[in-house]
Amino acid sequence: MTEMCAQATAPLHCLFEDPHLLVLDKPAGLLCVPGRGPDKQDCLSARAQARWPEALIVHRLDMATSGIVLMARSLDVQRRLSLAFEQRRVHKNYEAVVSGTPPAALQQWQDLHAPIAADWERRPLRVVAPEGKPSHTRWQRLESWLQPVQGQEGLPVSRLRLEPVTGRTHQLRLHMQHLGHPMLGDALYAPPAIATAAPRLLLHACMLSLQHPITGQDMHWHSAVPF
Repeated sequence: MTEMCAQATAPLHCLFEDPHLLVLDKPAGLLCVPGRGPDKQDCLSARAQARWPEALIVHRLDMATSGIVLMARSLDVQRRLSLAFEQRRVHKNYEAVVSGTPPAALQQWQDLHAPIAADWERRPLRVVAPEGKPSHTRWQRLESWLQPVQGQEGLPVSRLRLEPVTGRTHQLRLHMQHLGHPMLGDALYAPPAIATAAPRLLLHACMLSLQHPITGQDMHWHSAVPF
């Protein structure tokens, strides 16, 4: 937790800026937008607006997730980018470290379809349920190893690349838990031994690509994975 707090107070890191949009690298432990209460007003959008007053949120990452966040610098560009997300013309990749070894050959893409619904008794959690919204994640295993854990022989873990085809709340975290391989450091969906196996959620938005909303140029951004 101390490590996450240190990351959240790190200086704002801008990967790209032009007159139309911003690409920021959000640290783990920082909200994207203000929450309820005076202790939750520090967030990525507030920090961005202190430097770029016109900055507008287009999409979000969970507080515990780090990585690339796109912001618009006008209402027109915000509308264009929001439409691009809705039409799935924005491509995102994440990396995560999960428990166990998913049964897939290295570098081979797999598809996971599992509908996601609100868990009304445990809001804001989500649950895989037949009545949920269709949800699709592509994933591939990059490597596997034994993670040293105090008091244990070693925890089998794997690094995955994840591509959310749909964009449901908590989709990647929930889909990996549904697959039987919850993410290390996931306080919401992992069992205690996995949730405490890392000082933060090991999920990072490492790549985002789209056509520039004004120029039409193909744009690609990468953020180094910090774990």
